[in-house]
Amino acid sequence: MEGSHRCADLSERTMKKYISFFRLRFNMGIQYRAAAAAGVVTQFVWGFMECFLFRAFYEADPAAFPMEFSATVSYVWMQQAFLAVFATWMMDNEIFDMIKNGNIAYELCRPVSVYRVWFARNCALRLSRAALRCVPILLVAVLLPEPFRLTPPADGRTLGMFAVTMALGLLVTVSIAMIVYALSFFTITPQGLTIFFTSAMEFFSGAIIPLPFLPQPLRTITELLPFAGMQNVPLRIYGGDLAGTEMARAVGLQVFWLAALLLLGGWLCGKGVRRIVVQGG
Repeated sequence: MEGSHRCADLSERTMKKYISFFRLRFNMGIQYRAAAAAGVVTQFVWGFMECFLFRAFYEADPAAFPMEFSATVSYVWMQQAFLAVFATWMMDNEIFDMIKNGNIAYELCRPVSVYRVWFARNCALRLSRAALRCVPILLVAVLLPEPFRLTPPADGRTLGMFAVTMALGLLVTVSIAMIVYALSFFTITPQGLTIFFTSAMEFFSGAIIPLPFLPQPLRTITELLPFAGMQNVPLRIYGGDLAGTEMARAVGLQVFWLAALLLLGGWLCGKGVRRIVVQGG
């Protein structure tokens, strides 16, 4: 009994360490308010451009599109509001610098898991940036005139599933980013890795166009990939385009890929840390 209490206390103290890393990074991230304000303006412009572009296509032939226009508009505005959560190009460059210049030695001296610390840092980075940008975008989007207005979810259950899949989508996104960091242990420079993974994730996650707009054979394959579990699932659930058995299947794939990516990322990071050599004094 005493041993179980000691294990519980040890686990609690360990968890507090990672929460501390999360809080430090989150508090650092919310300091950049001017950059967030500039980002909000940019995202409004981009969001309006996308809405007008889709509107022109829908007016040409509404029956040719797999999503209702209201669902597409909701997808666009939610994508802009939570861009920082799912942005594939938003990597933590400090981690790459630590690996390149040898400062990772300081990380290895700490009595914590490098993988878990970096995972907490990445979650905090994305959430802090999203916290500064999402509120003004959502407030303006719900006040826009039809048909460009952001509409609320159909019911409370849809809203709840949106929140759950948003959390899963964040974890999947960070898990993929962690694989990129881990693979950079085995390369001279991470530039090629980031270009490759960013390009793949942008397309296959639905960041460029929603996945239902892809041709059917390509869409079927894409929806099975881990990238589809990033923003594609929660944003389509919010707009009502994903429901019923299709929604259950998509959430199941999110959970499956999250578990697989965590295992792969942890293994790669552990292998990279064991083989790292820091030169200098």
